Amino acid sequence: MAVEGPGTDAHDVPHPAFEVYATESVPQAAVGSPGKDGVLELTFAAGGDGTTLVRDYATAPFHVSGTLDHDPHPDGSTVFVQSPAGSVAQGDRHDIDITVGSDAVAHVSTQSATKVHSMTHNYAGVDGRLTVEKGGHLDYVPEPTIVHPKARYCQDLTVEMCADATAILADVVVPGRLARGERFAFERYFSRVQVQGPDGLLFADTAHIAPEKSAPTAPGVVGEFSVYGTLFIVAPDTDTDPGTLSDRLHEVVADREARAGATELPNAAGVMIRALGERSEVVTDALHAAWDCARRDLVGAPAPERRKY
Repeated sequence: MAVEGPGTDAHDVPHPAFEVYATESVPQAAVGSPGKDGVLELTFAAGGDGTTLVRDYATAPFHVSGTLDHDPHPDGSTVFVQSPAGSVAQGDRHDIDITVGSDAVAHVSTQSATKVHSMTHNYAGVDGRLTVEKGGHLDYVPEPTIVHPKARYCQDLTVEMCADATAILADVVVPGRLARGERFAFERYFSRVQVQGPDGLLFADTAHIAPEKSAPTAPGVVGEFSVYGTLFIVAPDTDTDPGTLSDRLHEVVADREARAGATELPNAAGVMIRALGERSEVVTDALHAAWDCARRDLVGAPAPERRKY
């Protein structure tokens, strides 16, 4: 539902709880002003020399310095999205649009963790649209998101998968600056992933945490753990058997320090891995191991190294 009014923008608000926040004016730069309304557009295409970034457009706080020969896949192309702002603030609205053309192989990540600052007004929102065309492959694996006390953060990711396309999507959430004793002190966190195939919706996954209204540390939620992460291996129209891949990925993550497991996605869309840990590095380590295993199966190449410097 689109909400507009004082201090709001034309972004869709995916959850009613954020409609109230959207009506609050921001005391500093208004919603939609330069530096608050960030846009990132990337288009990759396959060619004789492998995958090329054929179009990029970025407005603050996004910055793109071109591609890297970072991918172990011989035709792969890598983009690390940079942010000179260093954090996400109240009233920020970010639009991300990534297209991977037919038979192209792309890896998109961020330079460092995304820090969501404390808020007194409005909220911060990210609207992402990923498209993977026939035979293409996308690894969308950002660094973790650190949600500071009193933050209100909403991200909505829609993925369009064409025939024979594959994708690996990651999301790791750190509920505060753990070294400072912060843990689930934010006001609200909402994340939704929807994946569409050629014949319609394949699956949707939603995480909605409001610590003041619920108990995220209760048994059956995250319990004694703090950091949680999710990895989606999306391969709906390939020869990959989800059951076999799920069993193999479960073995890969079972011996890690994180508490993790794998399960098949609905509609034979692929496999999902969930991981819980006390620190972000143990969760990202488990997800990277699963990413590496799945990528070898999907595109015949290992996952890129986690080190970015």
